[in-house]
Amino acid sequence: MTKDEVLMMADVLSREKDIDRGIVFEAIEAALATATRKRNREDMEVRVQIDRASGDYEAFRQWEIVEDDAAVENPARQMTFAAAEISYPEDTHEIGGVVEEPLETVATFGRIEAQAAKQVISQKVREAERARVYEEFKDRVGQMVQGVVKRVGNREAIIDLEGVESSLPRSNWIDREILRSGDRVKSILTEVRSEPRGPQLILDRRCPELVIKLFQLEVPEVGQGVIEILGAARDPGSRAKISVRSQDNRIDPVGACVGIRGARVQSVSNEINLERIDIITWVDSPAEFVIKALQPAEVDSILVDEESRSMDVVVEESQLSLAIGRGGQNVRLASELSGWELNIMTDEAAAEKAEREAQEAVERLMTQLNIDSEVAGVLVEEGFVTPEEVAYVPVQELLDVEGFDEDLVEQLRVRARDFLDIREIAELEKSRPEADLQSMEGMDEATAVLFASKGIRSMEDLAECATDELVEMTGIDVEQASELIMTARKPWFEETDGAVEAQEDVAGMDGASSS
Repeated sequence: MTKDEVLMMADVLSREKDIDRGIVFEAIEAALATATRKRNREDMEVRVQIDRASGDYEAFRQWEIVEDDAAVENPARQMTFAAAEISYPEDTHEIGGVVEEPLETVATFGRIEAQAAKQVISQKVREAERARVYEEFKDRVGQMVQGVVKRVGNREAIIDLEGVESSLPRSNWIDREILRSGDRVKSILTEVRSEPRGPQLILDRRCPELVIKLFQLEVPEVGQGVIEILGAARDPGSRAKISVRSQDNRIDPVGACVGIRGARVQSVSNEINLERIDIITWVDSPAEFVIKALQPAEVDSILVDEESRSMDVVVEESQLSLAIGRGGQNVRLASELSGWELNIMTDEAAAEKAEREAQEAVERLMTQLNIDSEVAGVLVEEGFVTPEEVAYVPVQELLDVEGFDEDLVEQLRVRARDFLDIREIAELEKSRPEADLQSMEGMDEATAVLFASKGIRSMEDLAECATDELVEMTGIDVEQASELIMTARKPWFEETDGAVEAQEDVAGMDGASSS
């Protein structure tokens, strides 16, 4: 291989494969080293160095330097330190280093050497190309990409993505979508896998992020940050909802996203298989936002439960099917968009639920405060449904209840506080270790309290634990956990030994009777 051929190959491969020229030179050096070994002897080590400017190259045979008393396993590649000092006295040597000897280079190789060199170059270039693709796309996960459908199979469509093949699995297609070779599609790059056969790029057209990215592309105000898309929910191929907010009071976020005569929203819809898109203005009030998200259904009232993050949405009978949507689509998308669990019900169903919950609250207060149903009913009707509310609200609020005097209010507050004190003591008792656990060999007070807080209050509870389970629950080390568990299990083994001794005694008595 002449120096001109070396330079030409480096330029062509670097340009065609979009690989750094230095990497191509390294591949050619490895190929020339392989060809040189084929020409001489394959068990020796060869290093080739190419001048990047002129294309001239040199070949060197290498030996690894090993200790003098070490066994030389491969004389073709290894040399003792003493032998290196004798053979190459002009060089500086160290254990683990190498000594080199120049080899004669030739302009042409035989068929076998040339074929081996070609295979090495192809392999090195493929590896470099895979590394380039992985590095190029690994930081683009979550971004929208555009490609051309190359071919369509039963399980996936292969998308040409900037000259790189990527996979769009059937499970990530939009419902009822038909893809053909040559179609241009936009997708979200969701995963870049580094595999032996090359990086695997996985695309998705079903995720809500695609709708957001498309609006960022189609609506300049969104791309500039003047309008913010706060969330999106999709039933791919059928319907989507997005929430928007304007940073400029002069700009209507919904109108900007819809565009003149609906041009902008229609452009997004066309890209996702004519999916219908509802654009909803974001408001800080969760209840108000849910009312907007459920449109076109009209909402009568909403009951918000902050603790369970759920809402009971009351609508008229005529609006029920519209609020729920076909197959529950409308309420499901509104729930995903708002982040609240939504329960759609009619006025009649809401009244029945309220009556049922009120009755349950009355029964709880009757038991907790030891009061009759009439007093409990008045408390619930006035909004006092827990002992905490009765015990700690301002006294005047209870005195304002019709029929309540100072004596009754004081009595109710005393009973409520007594109930809360008793409940607190019971909870403390549940978290207190029992005497046998506290006095167990190897147990200290802090560890016993820690175990009790995790529900391990007795030796029997501890004996039933597995070591890994105890470590995970309490954070103690494995050795300590194992020792404590075995100590707790000692009574088990003593009972077993006692049973065996009893059986032996009975057997002995039977033998004596027979004799």
